Amino acid sequence: MRNNVNCLLTSAFCLAAALVAPASGQTSVAELAFYQGSDRAQRLTEGARKEGSLTIYTSATVGDMKVLIAAFEKKHGIKVNLWRASSENVVRRGIAEMRGGRNDADIFETNGPDMESLYREGLFQEVKSPYLADLIPGAVAPHREWVGARINVYVMSYNTRLVRKEDLPRSYEDLANPRWKGMLGIEASDPAWFSMVVRELGETRGLKAFRDIVAANGVSVRKGHTLLANLVVSGEVPIALTTYHYKIEQLKKDGAPIDWFILPPAVARFQGLGLARRAPRPHAALLWFDFMLTDAQELMSKREFTVTSRKFGSPAQRLPLKFIDPKAVLDEDEKWGKLYAEIVIRQSR
Repeated sequence: MRNNVNCLLTSAFCLAAALVAPASGQTSVAELAFYQGSDRAQRLTEGARKEGSLTIYTSATVGDMKVLIAAFEKKHGIKVNLWRASSENVVRRGIAEMRGGRNDADIFETNGPDMESLYREGLFQEVKSPYLADLIPGAVAPHREWVGARINVYVMSYNTRLVRKEDLPRSYEDLANPRWKGMLGIEASDPAWFSMVVRELGETRGLKAFRDIVAANGVSVRKGHTLLANLVVSGEVPIALTTYHYKIEQLKKDGAPIDWFILPPAVARFQGLGLARRAPRPHAALLWFDFMLTDAQELMSKREFTVTSRKFGSPAQRLPLKFIDPKAVLDEDEKWGKLYAEIVIRQSR
């Protein structure tokens, strides 16, 4: 009776309920995500073959995703549809579609703080995968609705033809030395990294250090960590302050004149993986979820990523990493976004 009354209150509510509720005889996304029976793998595989495909929204590079998708499709015979965009656009599209009652995405993969933003909008379903036990501490979010499948470690990179290793700066204050004038670059969307560095240095010292760096030598602000790494290779940006460890290692392996170093603290961020609460193809989505915590961990490790499974430990796991807290990033976004814009973005050359 109560359900009938509720449905009379608003037709929009009835439509939303119809979109979420499974058809008679079907297993809900939540029931499937929580299933831990001995036939779990078989059940997911059989259901996925009936679904035939899944759709992933990600901010990962297309080249890296192609490797993972090829391995998954070969193993399971399930087609993967990929929509790739910036992390900001993954969030925007996910929220817009959810509010509009549209359910296209099965899996979301992007930066930890952006995953936390999607979690707060109610987009994710907790998954009780047997492979969560293999992950390093902190990889599973406290609310358990998304997990870190890999880690982006922030490193400074330099063009080895333009900068000698013995001349590298040893502190953030060293970056204000006039020898680095016109040589520095930074990514436009890194206030979370900025906040971690400033806090570790001490807020007064940290803010002064960045103001001095920008005032003395200028900083070239670019959009995209991969772009920034490639600009180091070309020599347009001899030293980049915020690039990703895995990308520098990939470029080095290809023979590019680039290397990396760290000025403490070594800042890192989990890259998240989440099952959509209204996934239209939940069996295939859960197969991908498990794949990302097993086979994909080895594949990513071979591609220089820092993975989160202890079974495929990456060298960067051994660094004294300081992890960005996604919750704190969202809660203090206004403060650090404003400071980053004021000190770095607006004063850049």
